[in-house]
Amino acid sequence: MNNLLKGINVYLIGMMGVGKTTVGQLLAKELGYRFVDTDVLIEQVAGKTINQIFTDSGEEEFRQLEAKILSEVSAYTQLTVATGGGIVLQQMNWSYLHQGLIVWLDAPVDLLIQRLQDDTTRPLLQTTDPAAALQSLLDKRRHLYAEADLHIPINASDTPEVITSNIIAAIPSVLK
Repeated sequence: MNNLLKGINVYLIGMMGVGKTTVGQLLAKELGYRFVDTDVLIEQVAGKTINQIFTDSGEEEFRQLEAKILSEVSAYTQLTVATGGGIVLQQMNWSYLHQGLIVWLDAPVDLLIQRLQDDTTRPLLQTTDPAAALQSLLDKRRHLYAEADLHIPINASDTPEVITSNIIAAIPSVLK
């Protein structure tokens, strides 16, 4: 696998709750890569939670910080990177993502709602109808996620290990 990847980073994109962090950690271990979560780095750099950034400065400020972190992360190699769900919204982020292999983890909204129902750390879901908010976000982002190199559909019965195996099995289909 490492002969195919040649050290390029693997970027996991997809909606919140899809499992980018969990799968990313497993994938990094399988590939012998280091793991990075852009949301964790953003919180470390800002010295506050993502919720606090959204509350204090707004989504625009958060997206600028997210782009800055991605630009810095993309300078490294042999990383598996879990990105925030909205990283695909800014065109300049694609220039960084395209330096590596982009993997879209795609789960149905009902599964995401099930996973996120008790999660209060997601500022974009702090509404009276989180399911509708999630569906609206997915509708806006689906065409952007579809630009990924790999599309990995996920269903409720898939374990993180199965998803990781599916990614590894699919990599040779896009890297020659």
